[in-house]
Amino acid sequence: MPPSPRPGHYPPDLIVDTETLAALCQRLRLETYVAVDTEFMRERTYWPELCVVQLGGAYETAVIDALAPGLDLAPLQALFADTAVTKVFHAARQDIEIFVLKFGDVPRPMFDTQVAAMVAGFGDQVGYEALVSGLTGGAIDKTHRFSDWAVRPLSAAQIAYAAADVTHLRDVYEALCARLDADKRLDWVQEEMAVLHEPSTYRVDPETAFERLRPRSNNRRFLSQLQALAAWREREAQRVNIPRQRLVKDEALLEIAATTPSNADELGRARGISKGFAEGKTGQAMLAVIEVARGLPDAALPQPPVARDTPRPSAALVSLLKVLLAAKCEQHRVAPKLVANSEDIDRLAAEDSPDIAVMHGWRFDVFGADAQALKRGEIALGVDGRRIKAIPIGR
Repeated sequence: MPPSPRPGHYPPDLIVDTETLAALCQRLRLETYVAVDTEFMRERTYWPELCVVQLGGAYETAVIDALAPGLDLAPLQALFADTAVTKVFHAARQDIEIFVLKFGDVPRPMFDTQVAAMVAGFGDQVGYEALVSGLTGGAIDKTHRFSDWAVRPLSAAQIAYAAADVTHLRDVYEALCARLDADKRLDWVQEEMAVLHEPSTYRVDPETAFERLRPRSNNRRFLSQLQALAAWREREAQRVNIPRQRLVKDEALLEIAATTPSNADELGRARGISKGFAEGKTGQAMLAVIEVARGLPDAALPQPPVARDTPRPSAALVSLLKVLLAAKCEQHRVAPKLVANSEDIDRLAAEDSPDIAVMHGWRFDVFGADAQALKRGEIALGVDGRRIKAIPIGR
């Protein structure tokens, strides 16, 4: 059930007209922050369909019916552009993608409680329910988690469910800020938020879409075909507004790039490609893309990934550095994923002074300095009770 309202807090309103939305956003622009969440549908489309926006201020919560006829979201855009009001999200990327598509920019400034929770030591990717429980003692009612939010009218239960998310988010934000301020880590969160404030984070470049498939090949002809086909699939999926995997699955795209069929019969032999698809307009478009890529000169072919010219790291040293990372992150109460990833550890093991994030700023203080000291033989790892600790080695 949704938590009891704060003193002076009113039950959530359902907003279906522009005038009421404008009045709400004008009031919320007097706040220092506003909690934001969305409900959207994407199972059958390429572009997310925004259905509901939830806003939570200090003393009012509102649910905006984004599908209401005639509703203009311009007042919401103005609120999101007001830099005097922090917009608070949890796991913001999908929500922000929607607003970048609608408004052309990200809400500014933003605060992501999932990122903040990692900085505050709640683990690599703490779930919202666990965070609400751990920080506020509240409980999330997930009864309507899989509702079809595009169906109208919205029920009273759906409205209450949607509003509860931002009601809890408000309390989570305040609790996290208090903890991070006490630990002097608010600046750490702002550093991590930089990538979320960049609109390009949420835009797909069709020409680089093939990289998502992680092709394990240095064959430039194959990479050229895959790049062309993946770019075509991305643009076509956008044009007809269906999920890219529903148009052509990844495994089919990889197979077609490798076999380069030249006619419908050959295309129809690829896994997941029907005869009707191969002979139809979409299949013919694919064949045209393959033919163009087949005719590219060598100079126009994409370069394979450049292998880093470094010695292979010692597996034992990598393992030791991972133990040190876990120990230091446990000591400092910060998620290991936020400090260093596997590639960082490999480079730390193989290179003397790699230019990676862990060698700078707060990450260096938490882990990088001791990682270098471990490599130089200046510290060792020992066990103190049930914890791993770094032990200085006298020389």
